[in-house]
Amino acid sequence: MAPEMAAIVVDNASCDGTAARAAGAQVICNSENSGFAAAVNQGIRSTGAEFLLLLNPDVNLLTPVDRLVDAASRSGLAAGKLVDSQGRPQAGFSIRRFPSALSLSFEMLGLNRLFPWNPVNRRYRYLDRSLDQAGPVEQPAGAFLMIRRDVWEKIGGFDEKFRPIWFEDVDFCRRAQNAGFAAEYVPEVVAGHAGAHSISQLDAGCRAWYWCVSLLRYAAKHFPGFGYRGVCAVMLLSSVPRMVAGCLRERSLSPVVVHCKIAKFAGLRLLVQARNE
Repeated sequence: MAPEMAAIVVDNASCDGTAARAAGAQVICNSENSGFAAAVNQGIRSTGAEFLLLLNPDVNLLTPVDRLVDAASRSGLAAGKLVDSQGRPQAGFSIRRFPSALSLSFEMLGLNRLFPWNPVNRRYRYLDRSLDQAGPVEQPAGAFLMIRRDVWEKIGGFDEKFRPIWFEDVDFCRRAQNAGFAAEYVPEVVAGHAGAHSISQLDAGCRAWYWCVSLLRYAAKHFPGFGYRGVCAVMLLSSVPRMVAGCLRERSLSPVVVHCKIAKFAGLRLLVQARNE
């Protein structure tokens, strides 16, 4: 028998009429954007359901989710396969391994984009695994993630300091694993994913700033000591080529301001960490 389901929509101060289109759902309207992590916690606190399925606004279920419930009942977390508008699996996004200091450094330096088949990126994005292969995974995308309620309660929900976006789902899955839970990938359960629904509303400067701040917050929590200092140093150094690339791409000098801000932020974090040690 299919599980009884109830939809809860957390409208994070949208201006596109989301709340009006959520017919049949319980709608929670926020007066300001509290961030993805806070919105998830808000939605979960509003229900007593044992199994909680997170869906981004640009995700559309294409199959029943019964098997996700079965998997989450065993492991704690479960996720299905995300496909694009052509039905192609979204390799590198649906599932990933937890990032290491090295893989994040490759991200900041642009090496994973320039050379996607390098061994560090292949491992990080599970490019060495078929998306038809079911089984344990480290970090499913928060865009399509089922959580057993006791997992959320035991680890204290999503960390709302990751605001407004990025790395909150990675941090949640990592803390869940550290607490003894696991995530199971169930490719028979499929959802369509348009991608970049929320971040497309941000300008490039905001996207870069939010991503870098959240990345360093994640590194501070999970790579203490040398790993964190290394990530700070790479962010500081990579801000120059990323600034140049941004200026060329946008044909504007506006990236100079945000990347100088990022360089200053990373440098101060590096200095504070060195002093603390």
